[in-house]
Amino acid sequence: MIAGYSGADLAIALINVLLLGLLFVVGVAIARMRSLFAIVMLSGIYSLISATWFVALDAVDVAFTEAAVGAGISTALLLGAMLLTARTAKPEKGAMQIVPILVVLATGAMLVYATIDLPAFGDPDSPANTYVGTDYLERTPKEIAVPNIVTAVLASYRGFDTLGETGVVFTAALAVILLLGFGERSLSATFNRKKDKQ
Repeated sequence: MIAGYSGADLAIALINVLLLGLLFVVGVAIARMRSLFAIVMLSGIYSLISATWFVALDAVDVAFTEAAVGAGISTALLLGAMLLTARTAKPEKGAMQIVPILVVLATGAMLVYATIDLPAFGDPDSPANTYVGTDYLERTPKEIAVPNIVTAVLASYRGFDTLGETGVVFTAALAVILLLGFGERSLSATFNRKKDKQ
């Protein structure tokens, strides 16, 4: 039976591995499917699993953003865009099937290469653990009393900046909705297409 501090660490590690495994499986399924509706639904599931993983990492604020934007707004906008497009993606032929995996491998190699110069995880002398970061760590329990420092910074110390970001996301979503023509125009176009098929 898992008990004690080391047992808790083992349980958290297993949860992280399970969630990352689910993300991998869903990602592969998205890459192999041709049905756009299934791809949109799996993309929403991918975002929800990502949000769960962020919660397991104690990044509740990032999890909330991922759930709201990734699983909520993005899924709704993609479903709306599907009203104006075909329901299935065209299969790639020949060498074009290899190009996406080459791009992914090249990007992954560049990201791994970029991490070589990063400080070690938990390094007390890293820039994240020095300078203004230590000031936030010392002041947050007394001034705000929020256990998650990142949430305290985003919701309180940088509250106006977060409000501005929320306004930008809302404006972008509204612009996309207007461009897609939701409402009476899209509904009438859908009905006209159905009449033409009959």
